[in-house]
Amino acid sequence: MRPSIAKAQVQDVDKDASMIKQKQMMADHFDRLTSAKENGEKVASTFVPGNLNELLMCFDLVNNLPEVNAIQSGLRKQSGAYIMEAERAGHSEDVCTYVKSDIGMMMKGNIGPNGKKLPDPDVLLLSYTGCFTFLKWFELLREQYKCPTIFLQTPYMADGKVTPNMIQYMVKQLKETVIPTLEQVSGIKFDIDRLREYLKKSAQAEDDLVYILQSGKNVRSPIDAYFGGIYYIGPIFGAFRGTDDAIDFYRFLREEVDDRLLKGLGPVTPDGPMGEEKFRLVVEGPPNYTSFRQFWKMFYDEGATVVASSYTKVGGTYDYGFRHDPDRPLESLAEYCLGVYTNRSLPMRIDMLSDYINEYQADGLLINSIKSCNSFSAGQLLIMREVEKRTGKPAAFIETDLVDPRYFSAANVKNRLESYFQMVEQKRSGRGAAA
Repeated sequence: MRPSIAKAQVQDVDKDASMIKQKQMMADHFDRLTSAKENGEKVASTFVPGNLNELLMCFDLVNNLPEVNAIQSGLRKQSGAYIMEAERAGHSEDVCTYVKSDIGMMMKGNIGPNGKKLPDPDVLLLSYTGCFTFLKWFELLREQYKCPTIFLQTPYMADGKVTPNMIQYMVKQLKETVIPTLEQVSGIKFDIDRLREYLKKSAQAEDDLVYILQSGKNVRSPIDAYFGGIYYIGPIFGAFRGTDDAIDFYRFLREEVDDRLLKGLGPVTPDGPMGEEKFRLVVEGPPNYTSFRQFWKMFYDEGATVVASSYTKVGGTYDYGFRHDPDRPLESLAEYCLGVYTNRSLPMRIDMLSDYINEYQADGLLINSIKSCNSFSAGQLLIMREVEKRTGKPAAFIETDLVDPRYFSAANVKNRLESYFQMVEQKRSGRGAAA
């Protein structure tokens, strides 16, 4: 594509005011991150699922999220070159492409989305919540940066419930390992009242986020909970939870959603306001970022709105009632980590997706299976069949990747989507009942 055409397409993208606000928040954060060393600030690298942003803020640590860096590289069409660089260095084609994008970016100078070098971390904090890849990823980063590494083990929710022993086990780790190491790295003494204040702010923003996501129950939905959802979850799943900025953003976004509800409008797409809502979908799995706009267009061109998704729960399942609790600060951090989507068993995921289809009056389930993401893709065919059986609604399966452009076949995805929408229409009319 010629640069002039690409530039024109970028300029033509239509955005909500909240999307513009979110983009500016992220830009400001990257400016703070890339200026951290010259401003005397220390940096902690951690991951989105189960991240302890409120705790890190107690030690004045700037939050760096490697998978968010990979997403930014994917959206900017840079991840493909980074992945190839990592593969030339010996990393397998089957390795998570977030990892290879991050490693490749590091090998090419570690330049962030603002064009400035990302700082080396002073500490690696792995809050382990079910994705084994994160464990191996941090081993690679530890070899590179030679900095302290903290491992917070979250018990897997194999039986589908949180027990007092699980919480006690995690609180013990926080008290004996995590907090003392963060004190040592930062030189700042832990203040539990400071943590309580941040948790109080988190809960306030979380209330508004749940309201926004649950607005998808309306027919028509004022939001798209998958593509638009990327913008909704960014601040609260990353470096802004526990801040006044997060409270302001989600209040602003809620007002925007309420305005669309009042006017009977659907979500805003990159090509402008959504047209008629013909299909209501629940989607399982992450999106593809290297062809994000093209992927989204395949949906809104067909009048398909995603009313609920599992991906918008990867950083917290707030719609199931959890809120960060300032009255139980360390226990609350433990419960948060335990409940994130990556730490939920297959039966729990099946229950969640089935509930979404029923509660959000969806026409069916669509699974986007990510080639390099075992945390999501393992068991998805089982999930699809079980959800179909429970809800009586049709399900379909497409395949892409996170940030590797080699594994996005636009023609293949489009054909499968069109076939699925035809199947949904047949099911509605009763023609598909015998099948």
